[in-house]
Formats: sequence, C-alpha cells, structure tokens
Amino acid sequence: MADAIKVLLVDDHQVVRRGLRTFLEVQDDIEVVGEAADGTEGVERAEELKPDVVLMDVKMPGMDGVEALRRLRDLDNPARVLIVTSFTEQRTVVPALRAGAAGYVYKDVDPDALAGAIRSVHAGHILLQPEVAGALLSQEDAGPGQGRAGSLTEREREVLGLIADGRSNREIARALVLSEKTVKTHVSNILMKLDLADRTQAALWAVRHGVTG
Repeated sequence: MADAIKVLLVDDHQVVRRGLRTFLEVQDDIEVVGEAADGTEGVERAEELKPDVVLMDVKMPGMDGVEALRRLRDLDNPARVLIVTSFTEQRTVVPALRAGAAGYVYKDVDPDALAGAIRSVHAGHILLQPEVAGALLSQEDAGPGQGRAGSLTEREREVLGLIADGRSNREIARALVLSEKTVKTHVSNILMKLDLADRTQAALWAVRHGVTG
C-alpha cells in the first residue's frame, strides 16, 4: 500500500473511530495509519505519522477540532483536514473552514461517499455544500482581497476560476496546458495578491467576485 492515501482518525468517541476504520479498511487505496481521541493528541499524531488526510471531529474535550486545525496550520503540517460533524453542529463547520479545513462530511455519511470525500480532498478539491458556502460568504464580505481583482493577471484569473470550480492543481494544469509547478506558482501569487490564506478562501473570493472557470 505504498501509494495508499494515509488517513489519521481524530474523534473522542471510540465507537465512531472504530466505525470509520471499518469503512476505510476495505478500500484498496486508503490506509488508516493512526487514531487520536482529542485535538492535542491529534496534532501530535499528525506530526508523528505525516498522514495525507486527517478526519477530524469538531467537538472534543480539551482542544477541539478547530483549534487543532489551527495548530496544524501553524506547524505547516501539509495534511488535508476533512471535518467530520453532525447535522446539529453545522454552525461549527464555518469556523473550521475559515481555519483551513478542506471540507466536511457528516457522521452518518455513506461509506462510499466517505472514501470519495477522502480521495477528493487528497486530490486538492474543496468540499463545500451551498448553505455553508453562503454562510462563509456572508461572513467574508468585508474580508481580505476586497477590491484587488485588478492586480491579477489574465492567467491568474483563469487559475482562480478553476480553483472555484474545485479543480486540483493537476486538473488545472491539464485544462490550461501548464505544468503543475507553474500552476502552484500561480496559486501562490493569487493568495499573495489577494491576501488570502488558502484555496478555500480563494474559492470563496472567486464566487463572491464572479470569477468562474
């Protein structure tokens, strides 16, 4: 399983972790490399195990999922974080996405959908449902990047539009006939020019300003 997507499970309920592990262990391309019962342990295990994707609960004793996500970003941990939440916790998803989460799934997610979500965020996609995107946009109206569209080159606007469509760097490179390295440079320039922290903010900025792929 050298090429398998390495996943870390972070949830304070053992039965939830066991269920997630059971879902994922039957997938040929996904390997559960570890578990953690709270945010503090989750950060430590993520630094130790270097997973590709972290499935992170939001509400946990001690350090919650949002704070753990911020710690991982501060540590420049490259893992993509997929929030695992319940319908009643949807309001907590917005702070998590603002902190850098790649998206979220509900705790009663279908096993195939869960595996698909892991593959999607690992490929660089952002998983946002319309109601959460709307909540993020309403909170970001006075946020970074306001009025700076003119600083982007035409190519950067094309890349930004494809980010808004949820495309990964590889897919953007293929669509624009560029190398992935060149796409990464464009993404970095976009984030710098618009004073944005990550692809999630960039995608929301593009939606708000009508930049589409």
